[in-house]
Amino acid sequence: MSVEHGGIDRRRLHELLWGTPGGPRRGPRPTLTVETIARAGIAIADADGLEGLTMQRVAESLDVTKMALYRYVPGRAELVALMLEVAIGEPAPPPPGADWRTQLDDWTRQIFDRFRRHPWAHAATAAPRVPGPNELAWLERVVAALSGTGLTGGEQLDVAVLLIGHARNLAQHTTADSAPGQDREAAFTLLVRGREERYPALAAALRPAAGGEVDDNALDFGLARILDGIAALVAARAAGATSGLPPGNSGHRP
Repeated sequence: MSVEHGGIDRRRLHELLWGTPGGPRRGPRPTLTVETIARAGIAIADADGLEGLTMQRVAESLDVTKMALYRYVPGRAELVALMLEVAIGEPAPPPPGADWRTQLDDWTRQIFDRFRRHPWAHAATAAPRVPGPNELAWLERVVAALSGTGLTGGEQLDVAVLLIGHARNLAQHTTADSAPGQDREAAFTLLVRGREERYPALAAALRPAAGGEVDDNALDFGLARILDGIAALVAARAAGATSGLPPGNSGHRP
């Protein structure tokens, strides 16, 4: 990701994400807020991607000079980090009385929706960065849901990585007005049409069932399989606990 106005200022970024800056440090009374600037950047990135995002365009959309923005945000990289924090927002609370599986299912669908609404967020989260309070709040929900399952802290974090990877990857290939997998199925169908003899198995898989549609809900299918695997691990861990086996052992004796 390119950065305007020099390299990223990690100290300033940490302050912007985690502190309570009221505006620019020096100069005239502030007329903007960091959130206002971030939302202006989000509008541009939603329309044109990160490639179309510049400090100049954000400044013009807010009717200020580019140099005025630098009094609030040091550069483009810091702006993108702030945009991600605002765009992802805080996660909604888990469904009342939900078990861990229902909570993680709900969590994944929520984060998928955020990434689908803001496609540029996929690139914005691809590299190591300073996470903001909202991002950690999402992680907190996964770890809290898995508390008491017998999974170790590291495994709980790995579950979060696995689920967000599934959501991000599907959102990257799904438009805002289509179902997960729908764009993929349509593209494959067009490519295979007229070439069924070369790709007979694929043609059969894409052929709608009698009176129905091709099952193309990749989000549901993948999420169910991931949660099935986690459930199997939780069950094995519980079986190991009752038999006196240490954490990390699958429960199978040699």
